Amino acid sequence: MDTKEELSIKETIYSSVLEGIFSCEYKPGQVLNEKELMVRYHCSKSPVREALVSLCNDNVLRNIPRYGYEILRLTREDVEDMIQFRYLLEGGMLKTCIRLITPVQLEKLRRLNEESMAATDVWRHWENNANFHLQLIAFSRNECAYHELKRILDRLKRAYAQFYWSKWDASVTPLDTKNHAVIIESLEAKDTGKFLDALKNDLKDFGNICCDICEVF
Repeated sequence: MDTKEELSIKETIYSSVLEGIFSCEYKPGQVLNEKELMVRYHCSKSPVREALVSLCNDNVLRNIPRYGYEILRLTREDVEDMIQFRYLLEGGMLKTCIRLITPVQLEKLRRLNEESMAATDVWRHWENNANFHLQLIAFSRNECAYHELKRILDRLKRAYAQFYWSKWDASVTPLDTKNHAVIIESLEAKDTGKFLDALKNDLKDFGNICCDICEVF
């Protein structure tokens, strides 16, 4: 097996384990075993171990020597820390560019919001909601900020799976998008204060969904 092929298998295993966590196939606290993954993916130990080490580096797993790799459980405090960081990141970046946002850009946000509200599948709802916020921060044209938000959203997706997905009800409008319309209105009016308030409420609603009562703000 050449290096490129091993790398491809490693990436496949990495992505598959993450998707297993998102879909709740793998639960927090569950221990993954190298040998079981080698059998599942019909490969040698090297790409399996590399994938698992990468997941440890990304704080998804914890290596327990001579035992396996434990799936880390996200806590309420973890969620609150990430929400607070998101508020500072998204709010801070939008403050620098709010007066430059165009009607065409706002229309993109409206479409993303409509798609998120209409989603009847929890996966699709999450992706549309995440894309709404990624589109927001993209207005700043700061690639570092965009990729940092993407990283945090990937981690929060695990929290969404852990705390909320089993409670998903497609007949009820999700609470974590109800402030999107106000966010769009505030951007259209170039009202920074109103935008920051709406963003804070939006992120707090997400925290309440995951942790019952979010006290980060």
